[in-house]
Amino acid sequence: MANTLKPVVIVGGLRVPFCRSNSAYADLSNKKMLSTVLNGMVAKYALEGESIGEVNAGAVITHSRDWNLAREVVLSTRLSPATPAITMQQACGTSLQAAMMAAAKIASGQIDSAIAAGSDTVSDVPIVFNNKFSKRLVSLGKARDMKSKLALFKGFGPKELAPVPPSVNEPRTMMSMGQHCELMARTWGISRADQDALALRSHENADAAYESGFYDDLLIPCEGVVRDNNLRTDSTMESLAKLRTVYDKSPEGTLTAANSTPLTDGAAGVLLCTEEWARERGLPIQAYLTHSATAAVDFVGGAGLLMAPTVAVSDMLKGANMTLQDFDIYEIHEAFAAQVLCTLKAWEDEEYCREQLGRDKAMGTIDQSKMNLVGSSLAVGHPFAATGARIVSTLAKQLADNGGGKGLISICTAGGMGVSAILEL
Repeated sequence: MANTLKPVVIVGGLRVPFCRSNSAYADLSNKKMLSTVLNGMVAKYALEGESIGEVNAGAVITHSRDWNLAREVVLSTRLSPATPAITMQQACGTSLQAAMMAAAKIASGQIDSAIAAGSDTVSDVPIVFNNKFSKRLVSLGKARDMKSKLALFKGFGPKELAPVPPSVNEPRTMMSMGQHCELMARTWGISRADQDALALRSHENADAAYESGFYDDLLIPCEGVVRDNNLRTDSTMESLAKLRTVYDKSPEGTLTAANSTPLTDGAAGVLLCTEEWARERGLPIQAYLTHSATAAVDFVGGAGLLMAPTVAVSDMLKGANMTLQDFDIYEIHEAFAAQVLCTLKAWEDEEYCREQLGRDKAMGTIDQSKMNLVGSSLAVGHPFAATGARIVSTLAKQLADNGGGKGLISICTAGGMGVSAILEL
């Protein structure tokens, strides 16, 4: 192992266009989408037959058949089958955490290259039977004769056949992420109008980025789709204001289908390596991953479910000896417009920063004209495990196109966690 840490290079990334669930990718699995992305990266970066350090990838919603998802995806690509793979999951932070884990190994000299990736589909969800019927089936497989098998169905009722779909509610509270975010919006006084304005800006920025050609080399067509199908170019504040609230239908509700991310199918990946590995292959150095952090909050005990990024970013900046204002670009994952606005407001609040972040003063305000410049999750969609790799690739390309700079990434996740990173060039 090296005695000094090596710089970690972001070469670039690729993703399929993101699609609303049960639309264009309704018949695709996580394995299929992720294999499409990785094969695209093999072609883009001339990696055919290469044995890279590792592939870290995962999905949030998975079938039991996908217990070895990352490895099976590698074996479905033109990478060398000698490439090891790790299947992992940290909710919406999965592929950013995958990049962070790979970066640590690259920096310490354990490996010289890696792909961090993620995929999710809410169209191909695992449907299971209830526990009572599942146990009958397990016992059925062990029964040795017909009499024993028939005896296992004593007391059987049709209700046991009712399917049990996966739940996106928090197991500890049985509340959805949207319901939790409504509570956050109320705590921080976030208005419906401000949420709609942020959502509209995300769509406008994404549309402008597409028109400028920014996304041309970040996307690989899939199932005939060449553009994120959640993107709305005709939205206005007036049209957004007409939408009904989704999670709280009382007059106090503020979250709608427009200022919340839709259930989305898609996959994304990003290539990381050492400087030497990139230069030997003539690959670009778009940015360096220099710092990262993970945090969690006690949301069951009253903290906001999606407020952990405030902690992760604060801790990371302390370690980097940087301030919140030291960045040229901010990529803040838009799980909900309200979540972004709550995060920004918390960083501006002296009491919160003192009591929750251990600071002697507020972290301060960021220039929102530098935030999510090419659109983010509200516009392009949010396939849970794929979002981190999308954001890393997007930010690295922006820094390279701008000729350098510093960028901050902030991602909230289910379970009251947050993941953050700094890219520099």
